[in-house]
Amino acid sequence: MTLDEIITALRGKKWVDLTHSVTESIPIFSAFPGVQRNTLYTVEQDGFFAQQLTFVTQTGTHIDAPAHFSLGKRCLDGLANKALLLPLRVIHKQEAVAQDADYRLGVQDIVDFEQQYGQIPSGCFVAFASGWSKRWPDAQAFANNDTEGNSHTPGWSIEALRFLFEQRQIAAVGHETLDTDAAVDFRRNNGLIGEFYVLDRDAWQVEVMNNLDQVPAVGAYLQVSFPNFAGAPGFPVRAIAYLPDDEC
Repeated sequence: MTLDEIITALRGKKWVDLTHSVTESIPIFSAFPGVQRNTLYTVEQDGFFAQQLTFVTQTGTHIDAPAHFSLGKRCLDGLANKALLLPLRVIHKQEAVAQDADYRLGVQDIVDFEQQYGQIPSGCFVAFASGWSKRWPDAQAFANNDTEGNSHTPGWSIEALRFLFEQRQIAAVGHETLDTDAAVDFRRNNGLIGEFYVLDRDAWQVEVMNNLDQVPAVGAYLQVSFPNFAGAPGFPVRAIAYLPDDEC
């Protein structure tokens, strides 16, 4: 098959945008300042339109490079382009999360998934579809704090992450929340041990994903792209899922 034929076939598939739009009012990690936008030039006054945007590298739907948490590991410019196009597996747990906002995706969830869809192949991207993206862009709903100010959000269990990376040799993970870890685990462990585990393995992840409910459990591919800033620990991305033939 020629490259022209491959591109023509790909354009005939259904594409799903897995990213949120970035505005000045979106939810963001509590330690970070929000997005700032300044219009420098306008078409009406200057003949061209240009803005200055100020934001943290981990803003909106974004990729975390290993260097985000682990000293001496790769930044984004160390990730190979071909490593950013991966087979996609989506573990749908929206109903469970709707019943329990503190839900932790565990090893049994992966076992159940594989009993239905087959073993997760090595080198793929595994996404946790929690339905949390439906709360976007309401910052209060996204944080889901109780009356004492404690957040309640779902996340990966460390056991599930170890199983996927060590037993299945996957390449990367993604989720709809701001953090890899469930909020209860963050408080219990006094830190993001799941996120550290992923990045310390020199792997990468995508956070704050959108529209995973539109992607089937198996058969899709994920493409992630971002600007080529040298030495960046992360950046907002455009993440696209290419769906299989039977989902067109």
